[in-house]
Amino acid sequence: MTDVIIIGGGPAGMSVALNLLRAGHSVLILEKENFGGQIANSPRVENIPGTKEISGLDFAGNLFEQILDLGAKFELEEVTRVLKLDNSFEVTTNYHTYEAAAVVIANGVKHRKMNLPNEEEFIGKGISFCAVCDGAFYKDKDVYLIGDANTALQYALMLANTCTNVYMFTLFDRFFADQILIDRLVQKDNIHITHNMNLVAYLGQNELAGLRFENTKDHSIHEYPTNNVFVAIGQVPQNDAFKSLVQTDERGFIETNEKMETSVPGIFAIGDTRKKDVRQVASAIGDASVASVFIDKYLQLSNRAK
Repeated sequence: MTDVIIIGGGPAGMSVALNLLRAGHSVLILEKENFGGQIANSPRVENIPGTKEISGLDFAGNLFEQILDLGAKFELEEVTRVLKLDNSFEVTTNYHTYEAAAVVIANGVKHRKMNLPNEEEFIGKGISFCAVCDGAFYKDKDVYLIGDANTALQYALMLANTCTNVYMFTLFDRFFADQILIDRLVQKDNIHITHNMNLVAYLGQNELAGLRFENTKDHSIHEYPTNNVFVAIGQVPQNDAFKSLVQTDERGFIETNEKMETSVPGIFAIGDTRKKDVRQVASAIGDASVASVFIDKYLQLSNRAK
């Protein structure tokens, strides 16, 4: 029996583990892939207060070492089911079954990808999914952006403030975004929009060197030399194992209140996996700080901490 099982080993999951361990609770982290989450793929992180610059891998490694020193337990296993018992929760993975007094879902999201050759290899080497995180690296340079919804337009407007030109490509002949964003976008002289373009190849050897598009109307091929592209075509929550247990929105993100509580007492959700407007490493850490306070209260008031 563990006090808290945390599902996900990214910045949110490891940060809430840090706080709970310091409060004297036992913690088990279950991560299906690699500790560190998406931030581990970022070559430079500059938006963590008090840290001028650090690689995402170093940041994740430092946090992982910190929680290990405090006694965190971890397993590389994929959670397949969470079942509410009378006074606890049963968490089943692809290998074992565990029991805990409280559960934190911090499994993040997956950026929707183009699913093209070299994509995985070029992530962090020219391909980025977060203009908030990586846009500053291209100040006074030309940048390329793929997407047609709110996030893509917000990224384009933000990049246009610091970059020389923003070359934006959409799959269809229109945007699927709020009209106010579209109005702002078309007023920007340094945002260049090309509709009806389907990305068919990433060019380059060890890092991104260009993009190849096919026009969806006349099927002509167009190539653009560039060492960067922001792919903003959506995010996919990984919450299928929890949909029958906690309330989610129409996209599959977990609904929480300001205390990070889900619709089930004793189950909390933090970071990108929950319904929210801002998804950054700093906001994930903030979610963890808030959640740890109310998880501690839940355990103490329920008299369930062992």
